Amino acid sequence: MNVPLLDLKPQFAQYKDRLMPELMQVIESQAFILGPKVEKMEKELADYIGVKYALGVSSGTDALLLALMGLGIGHGDEVITTPYTFFATAGSIHRVGARPVFVDIEPDTYNIDATKIEKAISRRTKAIMPVHLFGQCCDMDAINAIARRHGLKVIEDACQSIGAKYGDKQAGNLGDVGAFSFFPSKNLGCFGDGGLVTTNDEALYKRMKALRVHGGERQYYHAEVGMNGRLDAIQAVVVSAKLPLLAGWTEGRRRNADRYDHFFANNPKIQVPVRREGRYHIFNQYVIAVDRRDELKQHLTEKQIGCAIYYPLSLHQQECFSYLQYRQGDFPVAETAAKRTLALPIYPEIPAGGLEYVAQTINAFYR
Repeated sequence: MNVPLLDLKPQFAQYKDRLMPELMQVIESQAFILGPKVEKMEKELADYIGVKYALGVSSGTDALLLALMGLGIGHGDEVITTPYTFFATAGSIHRVGARPVFVDIEPDTYNIDATKIEKAISRRTKAIMPVHLFGQCCDMDAINAIARRHGLKVIEDACQSIGAKYGDKQAGNLGDVGAFSFFPSKNLGCFGDGGLVTTNDEALYKRMKALRVHGGERQYYHAEVGMNGRLDAIQAVVVSAKLPLLAGWTEGRRRNADRYDHFFANNPKIQVPVRREGRYHIFNQYVIAVDRRDELKQHLTEKQIGCAIYYPLSLHQQECFSYLQYRQGDFPVAETAAKRTLALPIYPEIPAGGLEYVAQTINAFYR
């Protein structure tokens, strides 16, 4: 049996009829960048997430960059974040001239360990950038309390967590600004690169809106140097077409996670994802932790089961960040996670019998 890590074709069939007329309108109008389709999507996403303002941007990476630039973070500043995440998190901090300061993660959620943040704060610290990894929110009560005590901004890297909740609030509505990705493999993806920034701060919104188009509120007049962070109208109509189906897709992922949990319940060699009380996990990935991870990955590949390692090397160990002068052992929980974690297929349209096949194959491997 062949079970890919992700197959977007069955998903496309569910919204194709809604999308194609909208897509043709964009093509026939020949208006491809920003415009009314992007504004419509921004309003829909702001309402969905529960924020006052949302801006469509060119990628999740640019969403993080725009958030940092909008808050005025740059050379000489420090931003506290996690070493166990996609590269863009720390990469964006470096790109604006600031210094990423890493804090180790929790051993079960793989999110930043809020109890370790305060010790990392210095006089140069300007913000905390928690990452809601794999689709579950960080401990935002603790993080926001630390930020208030020290006068820091909170930038949510919500690129993997559209629809995730912390209490009754959604990711992207828990800090000063949120950043989302619409990369095709995300729970809400477009047909290429795309992203979103969210905020409830009107002044910050207006500044980021200008920075998105090279720092000009009107064309050819620039108050400051910004970026080309504009979103294509085609990507906006894809997101709009998929948004009404997102809640159902998310519940499908959660049901699949429940079934995996059941299949692995009697196997002590498999650590399944932890769901914190009061949080709504959207399972952008379903990540297990196991010994002999690389052997298991090879075995699953031979059995035609898709799987992936998120992430094989913690960011403090990346060559490009050697100037930060971190050493092996500085963040032992993140380093252990990088050696033991493996993501399994979790998308709602997994073929009948696919979950059972994946689970049986893994359980048999450890027997």
